[in-house]
Amino acid sequence: MTVLVAIYSPFAAWNIPDTHVERLRREFPHHQFVHARHEGDMPSSLAATEIAFASELREPHFQAAPSLRWVHSPAAGVGGMLSPAVVKGPVILSNSRGMSGETIAEHVLGLALALFRKFPLAMRAQRAHEWTQDEAMQPPPLRMIKGTPVLLVGLGGIGAACAARFAALGAHVTAVRRRSGEPAPPGVSAVHPASDLLQLLPAAELIVVAAPQTASTRQMIGRQQLAAMRRDAIFINVSRGKLVDEAALTEALWDGAIAGAGLDVFEHEPLDTASPLWDLPNVIITPHTSGFRPDHWDAATDLFAENLHRFDRGEPLLNVVDKHEGY
Repeated sequence: MTVLVAIYSPFAAWNIPDTHVERLRREFPHHQFVHARHEGDMPSSLAATEIAFASELREPHFQAAPSLRWVHSPAAGVGGMLSPAVVKGPVILSNSRGMSGETIAEHVLGLALALFRKFPLAMRAQRAHEWTQDEAMQPPPLRMIKGTPVLLVGLGGIGAACAARFAALGAHVTAVRRRSGEPAPPGVSAVHPASDLLQLLPAAELIVVAAPQTASTRQMIGRQQLAAMRRDAIFINVSRGKLVDEAALTEALWDGAIAGAGLDVFEHEPLDTASPLWDLPNVIITPHTSGFRPDHWDAATDLFAENLHRFDRGEPLLNVVDKHEGY
């Protein structure tokens, strides 16, 4: 079979290394691997493609690949691939959910600690050679994770890993998720249905968005939800930018309606250089790096290789996406 590897980006870190494509060729000599390194390689590669290891395929790509049977994403999110035709069609989608839960949870914890301890203020003061002890003591106070009410929006692999870390430091963790009837993972004191989100927000000092991007989660954090948050609330998003009304979030941060935010994802990436988010003193911006781990491409290739062996043997694939649910 012809296997298309199409994992490319303007940013070098998100391009699969040639060495990992060569590893797949050695491990599966009975398949033909075509490596698309940029969009210009795609049209000539699609017609014969039966399997794709790809970070983003859009509707024109699917239309140009009539023999396509299965697509595996090196990321967890596949919302950009789920056009109506793909959802209704026979192509199987699988993803890499679970691969980055631990590293994203550490990133979330780092953002939370930095904002609770006002590290952005300390770093600005350090550059200016200023001793800002009095300013650091202004409300909201310097805080600890211990005793903090944390609300997780989404309780998949990322949410569960976050819960374990915050609970280990003494936080009181609650969560909302679509399937609220399932048992709570370790560290979570209570799980609520997504419909309870608005009622839960006023009690949370730290809100972490780790839900998948689906039709029902787009802009699930909007003006109404932001208005329900405490003035000392810290908001962290490591999921997808389109889950949040970015203009409303910017306004809330600018007005001091919430205390701060740690943002790794945005409605449009890279974040526009003119965005006011860059200059807000109560915001930490990271460039969509929360999911990157030292062995990232080893882990991503391992998972795809395991699934390709399963595909060859006619066995069930790991991490098959429910195309109607979106994850």
